[in-house]
Amino acid sequence: MSDIRSYMKYKEQRTKEEFIRQEEKAKSNTAYKKDYRTRIREHRRRYFSAALSAIILIVLVCTVFYIRTKNKIYTDYEIRSSVAREMINGTTVVNLDGAILTYSKDGINCSDLKGTVLWNQTYEMQNPIIAIKGKAAAIADYNGRTIYVMDNQSFLGEINTNLPIRNIAVAANGVVAAVLDDAAVTWISLYGQTGEELGRFRTRMKNSGYPLAVAMSENGQLVLVSYLYVDSGTIKSRVAFYNFGQVGKNKSDNFVGGYDYADSVVPFAGFMNSSTAFAVADNRIMFYSGSEIPESLVENFFEGVLQGVYYNSNYVGLVFPNIDGESKYRIDVYNTNGNKVLSKAFDIDYKDIVFCSDYFIVYNEQECMVCNMNGVEKYNGAFKDTVYTLVPSQNVSHYVLVTQDSLQTIELR
Repeated sequence: MSDIRSYMKYKEQRTKEEFIRQEEKAKSNTAYKKDYRTRIREHRRRYFSAALSAIILIVLVCTVFYIRTKNKIYTDYEIRSSVAREMINGTTVVNLDGAILTYSKDGINCSDLKGTVLWNQTYEMQNPIIAIKGKAAAIADYNGRTIYVMDNQSFLGEINTNLPIRNIAVAANGVVAAVLDDAAVTWISLYGQTGEELGRFRTRMKNSGYPLAVAMSENGQLVLVSYLYVDSGTIKSRVAFYNFGQVGKNKSDNFVGGYDYADSVVPFAGFMNSSTAFAVADNRIMFYSGSEIPESLVENFFEGVLQGVYYNSNYVGLVFPNIDGESKYRIDVYNTNGNKVLSKAFDIDYKDIVFCSDYFIVYNEQECMVCNMNGVEKYNGAFKDTVYTLVPSQNVSHYVLVTQDSLQTIELR
């Protein structure tokens, strides 16, 4: 009996000891788990702090670099490379979305920025007229009956009209609008790049007036026409929109809307993008918004003799003589909302003005000015050679110059 009691006491003691060990082990595991979780949280906190510090440092470095680049003034340029190219007398050279388009009365060709000829087309014209939109271009002889369509990669096609050509416009996809003269009636016809007629409408002087300007949206569905007409002895203008998509197919002559302007002549019109159009009169610039049925957005009146209109997808620039200062000219720049964002005076007898993302270039054959949209002149200096065309890049300091005998890749410094 005493052995049984002894055994039971022994077993009870062992059980208590085992229970205590289990309790201590559980407490130890709990403490370990708590300590483990604490270490994880601390590690995550340190990692987050390090990552945040790195991001802040990168943002600061990028900001400083951006500000320095944006405000950097260049005083000279370096020719980084040069490719031989022969310039033939009587030819005109233009930038076709990063390619070199050269045309004359005898033909047209396109080459890349390395001088490699991509395509060539011969013809005979007396008075070539050319239209460019994005990478597409169309060329025709005034009063002729043939339109040639191309882009910066290939020759696309030939369009034959049965009436004399008075004006042309092209969309970025190669669709062409042609103003055709038919005695008392003027036709505006749309053609695909290979010559098929996509639509047409006619205008009469006694009704809508005579078309002074024509423009097309990027996809070729919207056509803007500026008309000049006389009403009760008063000269007036009308800006009309035609839709050749689904919205306009059930409309008479595809006409979807228009606006009249008294005592104004509207000789220039264009599409900045698929939903923003503008027209320039002799006393104001008008903006329109809408990709299907454009509506009047804003009008900005101006004074002075308008000398030139230049634009891209972001900005429109109007050039005037500068009568209020010592400089010869002034350019007023508007954005897609129709707001004037810059008025800049300059002295260069410009041959062309090119708008880029956030800056523009004013140049002639001998000199050049690069200016940002804050009015800061990034560069103002002379070329080392006679320059016929300047091709910008995405970088404000890099350009390709087309000279008499070469294609020069330059970097401002």
